[in-house]
Amino acid sequence: MAKNRSKNKDTLKMKRILKNNNLVLVIGILLILSGLYGIMFNQGDTWSVTEDGLLSYPERDDIQYSVIDVDDSNSNYTVSTIEYRGRSRTVPSLLTIPRTTTDSQIPAIVVLPGAGVTKEDEHGLSVILADMGYASIIIDQRDLGAIDLESDVEMFKTGVEPTQYLMIYDALKASDVLGVQPEIDASKIAMLGSSNGGRPAIIATAIDDSISGVVAISTSGYDSSAIDPAQVKDKLAYEFFRSIDPDNYLAEISPRPFVMLNSINDSIIPYDAAQITFEKAEDPKSFTAIDSTTHGYTGLMHSHLEEGLELIFE
Repeated sequence: MAKNRSKNKDTLKMKRILKNNNLVLVIGILLILSGLYGIMFNQGDTWSVTEDGLLSYPERDDIQYSVIDVDDSNSNYTVSTIEYRGRSRTVPSLLTIPRTTTDSQIPAIVVLPGAGVTKEDEHGLSVILADMGYASIIIDQRDLGAIDLESDVEMFKTGVEPTQYLMIYDALKASDVLGVQPEIDASKIAMLGSSNGGRPAIIATAIDDSISGVVAISTSGYDSSAIDPAQVKDKLAYEFFRSIDPDNYLAEISPRPFVMLNSINDSIIPYDAAQITFEKAEDPKSFTAIDSTTHGYTGLMHSHLEEGLELIFE
């Protein structure tokens, strides 16, 4: 079972931040808002937050990666341990490519594990994808996908790129690495995220319209639209919260497919929260409810995952 903070816990923590009544902080923000707003929301060719409150990466750095090791002991696929350059760090990754009998290029998937889950822990999913005929890259997410909302809010306020933004950037760069592999069809690359990994997977897909679609497993957005802006004391924290809420990016994914798989009795992410996110998505979309308590991928999802990927890559 993937380790992950619940959607309710993260949302309650953010609401507490937003309702902070520190008068000095509010006055300070009001005094410097015009100058600080320009610094934070317009980072040139690095990152920015649009007028609609959505994260944007106008350009990405050139692709730099190195192969550390190659395991070709399996007759069905090869696994390469690689490191690629993200923003301010090197991203450890596993690239799995199925062996084929043709020269045709194959589709590929960026796999983002949940909080506390390593690339090795999630590699079984890459094997399943390889058996379906798909290549994949799994990354070790920053802090293994854990979230520190308070720290990210403070970075956002001072114009420093928050960790959750960097996680999204890492996902986008992983798609770039896939796209330069000779075995892979660069026009057929999808995102797949489990638990807390589903959130950057959704946002990254919305940001880059070359991504073919996204599969979100055992995840949800934060339903930030349920917060009354008039009741918010810390406006900048509110803007940041909106910018990391996958719910606010769903319209940007259409007409590419949005696929969700969730256990009905998921013990970490409430099933109802997943449904709220799905209802906000536009067509084409697919939601499969699994009669299970499992958080994350379960074998009961196998056929539905296969159908979802066929929908994305058709």
